[in-house]
Amino acid sequence: MSQHHHHEHQGVALADAAKAALERSGEQWTAMRASIFDVLSGFEKPASAYDIAEAVSTAQGRRVAANSVYRILDLFVNANLARRVESVNAYVANKHPDCLHDCIFLVCDACGQATHIDDDHVTDGVRSAAIKAGFAPQRPVIEVHGRCADCD
Repeated sequence: MSQHHHHEHQGVALADAAKAALERSGEQWTAMRASIFDVLSGFEKPASAYDIAEAVSTAQGRRVAANSVYRILDLFVNANLARRVESVNAYVANKHPDCLHDCIFLVCDACGQATHIDDDHVTDGVRSAAIKAGFAPQRPVIEVHGRCADCD
């Protein structure tokens, strides 16, 4: 398997890398964006905008609307700070926002965990197949549903 290697950030280093990546994209790192990213990066599993809105609302002691969270999550996806797990309409923090690439999610149907893996051979093959079909791929999404080792 051809793997894509990169450094995965955690904790404060992850927030710092996300802030730097967002600012490089021409956007500001506001207090609300920082709050949403902190909450998102703290989830063990992919989180919906509603999960994130509830957690930020609880932390701030005031209601934060899910539609506001969606807008920020869209910004995060476009700036490579987060990835959307399409099939479950949920998001995960990108632990390497300074590295742009296609990724593959292994989604456990039993516990909901989504494991991110990189395999350039597979994603390059998907892009190549799309091009051969006369299609200009922008963002391939590859998700494999099944059961993780913990649930098997």
